[in-house]
Formats: sequence, C-alpha cells, structure tokens
Amino acid sequence: MTYKAKALVLDTWAVIAYLEDEPSAQKIADLIASANEEGVPVSMTVVNVGEVWYIIAREVSEDDANDSVKELRDLRIRFENADWELTQEAARFKSQNNMSYADCYAAALARVKGADLVTGDQEFKPLEGQILIRWV
Repeated sequence: MTYKAKALVLDTWAVIAYLEDEPSAQKIADLIASANEEGVPVSMTVVNVGEVWYIIAREVSEDDANDSVKELRDLRIRFENADWELTQEAARFKSQNNMSYADCYAAALARVKGADLVTGDQEFKPLEGQILIRWV
C-alpha cells in the first residue's frame, strides 16, 4: 500500500523549481497533478506566493511574476492567508531554527494542516520529525 498525503504544502523552493523547469520540476508537476486527480488539496501561504512573485519580478519582470501567480492558480493551488495561528506557528519555528521567515510559514502551514511539505530546500532538514517532508 502506498502512502497518500492528506494534503500537500509547497514551499517557495518547490514552486521556483517547477516554474524554472529545474531538474525536480517534473516530479513536482506529477505530485500536483496526482493530488488534483485524487482530490488532495495543494496549498501554499500568501507569504510564499509573495516570495515567488518578488523573485521572478526581480529576475525577469513584474508581468512574468503576475503570469507565474496565475499559473499557480490555474494549477488549483490554494493560497492560504497568514492568520494569527499560522503566524504564531511560523514565529515558533523561527525562534527555534536558523531558517528564513518565509520558509517558517511553509513549515507552519504543513504543521497546521497536517500536510506533507514539498521541498528540496535543505534548510528544512532540522524539521524532519516535526513535520512530514516530501523531498523532491
């Protein structure tokens, strides 16, 4: 029997890898497609969406950044707002780990949702055992 996540959370690393067609892009695309087919929600925080947007706007253009956000919406990725529960959980991760604050939001969303965090960013390595990580 194969393991089926109840939800997936994408971090900025995974989304940039997908959008920029990096080596793990196909694996990420397959995870998103399978999740959509199986009714497994795929989400990311608005903080991480903002990080994706500014990276693309800085490296390419604001129009490309807007197109990338539209592509994420077209993939049926849910954008989760940062309420106090999520922000406090992100702040807890930040207070205990040497991680970027945006990464802490992705980890917090995974914990709050009981979801698998999809990433290849080694900054999450210390969180193994605290959240479920789907390495790509």
